[in-house]
Amino acid sequence: MIQASKNVGRVMKSSKRCVISFVFLLPLPVFSQETPQGASFFDDFETLDKSLWGVSDGWANGDWQNCVWSGDNVAVEEGMLTLAFTRWAGDQRDYSCGEIQSLNVYGYGTYEARYRTAAGSGLNAAFFTYIGPYHGKPHDEIDFEVLARDTSSVSLNTYVDGTPMNGKRVALPKPADDAFLTYSFVWQPTGIKWYVDGELVHQTPPEAVLPTNGQKIYASFWGSDSFPDWMGRFVEPETDLKMEVDWIAFTAQGDACQFPSSVVCKNE
Repeated sequence: MIQASKNVGRVMKSSKRCVISFVFLLPLPVFSQETPQGASFFDDFETLDKSLWGVSDGWANGDWQNCVWSGDNVAVEEGMLTLAFTRWAGDQRDYSCGEIQSLNVYGYGTYEARYRTAAGSGLNAAFFTYIGPYHGKPHDEIDFEVLARDTSSVSLNTYVDGTPMNGKRVALPKPADDAFLTYSFVWQPTGIKWYVDGELVHQTPPEAVLPTNGQKIYASFWGSDSFPDWMGRFVEPETDLKMEVDWIAFTAQGDACQFPSSVVCKNE
């Protein structure tokens, strides 16, 4: 990813009711802003929890991004978070896109999200962690990125002080636009392991250089026409497209498993 943010007793959705939330919109990030430390949580998006999440709104990450983050592209309805990529009649970009980011930073532990994305060349459906200069820190990052030109695979990567490393592209058990898949990574001081639907798909080698700074959690759906070799040549969608997120969870290192399908349970 190229980037410029409750604990819960129940783990299953007890109902799928229609809820459209008012959201806390994040202004353009402030340089050297201090970000508080977060604790373990499981969020199934019955509402948009404003103690956990803010919504990116009103800016683009750089000239290479062909969409502007918009709060109108983020919705919570019937127990599902939707991030949309849409045509936009603005003066900055031709498209708008959706992103949530945690209000807190998180450290070593297990990060998990279950989502499905539409297919589309030049689009990126990402679940990742990031911290960087806008937060007064070096650029550290850990990624799951479904490059939607090819929904049969997912790209894994880290950044350490702005340098990409430990990357790999792996096949998915099902196309990411056909089914919800669970994307998990376990970040420890000694290494990082990535899982898809509970199966280990990649890990850092011994003695790998790893991120060390606490990071914010992001889910985003965005587009670009600047990276045809990476994301594919951008093709204008015929209709609005969306990334659907069923839930996101973080379990701090040493905390107990929070829900049965978590890789924390499998690894205990």
